[in-house]
Amino acid sequence: MGEAAKTLELLDAEAYLALEERSPVRHELLEGVPYAMAGASLAHNRIVGNLYALLRPEALAKGCRIYTETVKLRVSVRTFYYPDLMVVCGGKPPHTHYEEAPCLVVEVVSEATETIDRREKLWRYRELPSLHGYLLVDSRERRVEGYFRQGEVWLYRLWEGEGVVEVPCLGVGLSLEAIYEGVEV
Repeated sequence: MGEAAKTLELLDAEAYLALEERSPVRHELLEGVPYAMAGASLAHNRIVGNLYALLRPEALAKGCRIYTETVKLRVSVRTFYYPDLMVVCGGKPPHTHYEEAPCLVVEVVSEATETIDRREKLWRYRELPSLHGYLLVDSRERRVEGYFRQGEVWLYRLWEGEGVVEVPCLGVGLSLEAIYEGVEV
């Protein structure tokens, strides 16, 4: 006789936040199902650090908050992500452990995260009314892709090798040289 099927219990926001507080491993929550997160490469970490260092003064000057990797973004009742970097301008945080209205989200793309970052997260992030831009920064080559809200439509831009990447909501540009400083790609 076969084993009885196990019922998957979906987590609500409260249960998920409680899990995260006591867990030594971070999880993203997708429609109530928690998924453990893997560690990042040195290139990934260096790129996130470069972006934070470059954007922090601009964010603070405009009264915005900037976060990296360990702050959750609530995109729906049962979905939370840990963006590699996000900028939130205006208002107070809705909770002590997450934000929900960023104007900029950045994900550093690797082989392990590329499909999720390009499909699932792109689709979900674009649904956020506050979002002005979503940047995908490749950790394997000097390549940045940007999705920018222009009224009711989204525009796509690509920078490869060199150039200056537009950063929406902060109104600045970042050179690929500065983003990839100290990174072997």
